[in-house]
Amino acid sequence: MPSVEDWLHNPLGIIQGIFDQHGDSDLPQKVGEYFQNRLEGKDALAWVPSLNDTPLHHLKPNSLVKFRCMVQDMFDPEFYLGVYEVTDTKLGAKSLRSGRYKDIAECLPHQEIDLDSPQNVTLDRQTLYCVPVPGENSWVKQGFTNSSQARVVPSTSYQPVRNKRGLEEEEDQTPQPNNNAPSTEGPNCSTEVSDTPEAENTEAKRTRTEDEAGALPSPIPDLNFPLPGETGPACLVKVYQSSDSLKLNDVVEFVGVLSIDPALATFNSGTGETGTSAYEDGGDMMDVEEQAAHSPPPSLVPRLHAILVQKLVHTNPGLPVDLTTPAAVSGVSALMSEVTQIRQQLCSLLTEALLGDSLAAEYLLLHLISSVYGRRDVVALGKFSLNISGCPRETSYPQLLYRLLQDLTTKSHFLPLTLANMNSLRITPKKDYTANRLLSGVLQLSERTLLVLDETQLEPGQLQTTGVMNVQALGTAVQWQKVDYDFDFHKTEFPCNLRMLLLSEGRSLIQTDCQVPLQPPSPPSQLENMFHRIQASLTGDYLAKVRSYLTVTELMEYTLPEGMQKVIEEDFVKMRSDDPKNMTAEDLHSLLVVARLLALSVGQTTLSQEVWDRAKQLETERKTRVKAQPQPQARS
Repeated sequence: MPSVEDWLHNPLGIIQGIFDQHGDSDLPQKVGEYFQNRLEGKDALAWVPSLNDTPLHHLKPNSLVKFRCMVQDMFDPEFYLGVYEVTDTKLGAKSLRSGRYKDIAECLPHQEIDLDSPQNVTLDRQTLYCVPVPGENSWVKQGFTNSSQARVVPSTSYQPVRNKRGLEEEEDQTPQPNNNAPSTEGPNCSTEVSDTPEAENTEAKRTRTEDEAGALPSPIPDLNFPLPGETGPACLVKVYQSSDSLKLNDVVEFVGVLSIDPALATFNSGTGETGTSAYEDGGDMMDVEEQAAHSPPPSLVPRLHAILVQKLVHTNPGLPVDLTTPAAVSGVSALMSEVTQIRQQLCSLLTEALLGDSLAAEYLLLHLISSVYGRRDVVALGKFSLNISGCPRETSYPQLLYRLLQDLTTKSHFLPLTLANMNSLRITPKKDYTANRLLSGVLQLSERTLLVLDETQLEPGQLQTTGVMNVQALGTAVQWQKVDYDFDFHKTEFPCNLRMLLLSEGRSLIQTDCQVPLQPPSPPSQLENMFHRIQASLTGDYLAKVRSYLTVTELMEYTLPEGMQKVIEEDFVKMRSDDPKNMTAEDLHSLLVVARLLALSVGQTTLSQEVWDRAKQLETERKTRVKAQPQPQARS
């Protein structure tokens, strides 16, 4: 039975062994089952190095790695040699090799690839362009890094070029017969492979690769991160099983084989032509820009051949990925037994952060666990955009509040609505037909990301055409939870599920589901000292419980009992008769959203009479406060 070192450091040897035993039929499924069984043990996944926190030069090529990411773009299917025949030049024996989970066809020094063999099989695979989860907060990254048990050692001798002899010697020491290391030889050298044994051309090929590596263009490729200032590796992920369940902006953890062969990059030759691995689809059919986008240097954008694919419903490192296992259910139950205390402490903390306003704190808490749970026609059910108005003028209050929210939420981004930002940023993604890729925008975010819009930085000036379109795009996302991706000749609606928090002095220029004017009991002072004190109190077990509480409650299922439906109908009729203008159908919908979030916040999955009464009380207080505010002049 292969040891941990074998399937971690030589997964291709394991895969070839499975291929030799079962053939190519259902190979991705059999390979997935094998590695899934190996990773089912306690903390087994923690032994797999992560591209998120391990420098690329610390990782062994063709080893098993994992990557937590968001699907930013989906390229056209890529054709590759799924099965190929090799001939032993000494004995004349023929054998088949699997071309899955690798970019370059390989054979041993005394073998050559027969590209004309009728046994060869051409297959296709889906290529995804993936980026680190946009807006993922530092405590999340650090939590995953701390939980890793992967053993990686910096390699001072690592060179990002193919070293055929080094790979041969390393793999020859492997005791398993299926792990014989092939020397790297790809279809980009198909003429040489078919005519001459590889050993006779080693130096020529090594020289060619080194020359190409030296011809890298000087500009660093745009890694296409949605948010400015983001760091981390982008990755081209090759998927072999059906990827129909994956879509843009999904957060996924891939486990697969790392490929960083320099021959995968597009290089400029002296004649102005471009070259790329024949394993990367397109060849001469691609323009230079498309080749550069689809075949970037693997030192910047490594390739990962996915064996296991898991969509992540949350990225809280303090909780199990799967919350439905018996152990996870037991842990969640223990957490929910303390929900009253945790909620009360969190409300007190948010009240202090909102300058002593307990009503605003209640609504901010509900906002932090809100989520779109369904769609009916054009309405996103469950959306709860929040405008906290009355923020102190000429202070750094929005930034201070955001820093606190960063410590509580897994994903967030702060966007000042300045003229410069609105006129210059790309808010919505746009298709680049020349490079055949989707250019990311600020609103290309994964589900349940907190997006804080700071309107206190609005200033007099002229919005340009781009600025007007950006403000409209933000308004559409806030009101309808959708983003119109720009495909030049048409726009395509993509649903989103973002928590949109707008901080403003007066009422927001963007219509929100809920407005809460701040009413601090006393004028704010020494804000920085106050927030420093608040964040200093967020330590250890208490902070971990708050973060887990917010994650668990946002994912809880909710139902409305039939008995409460009748109560709601009767209350609606009564409230309509008392004050028709104060209780419209929209008001009822807002009240139902508040009631749902209130129930979840106290750990209940159904609506009770007590929670319903509390929701009505909160909405009455909020509406009274909004009506008491001076009416601002209409804004365009």
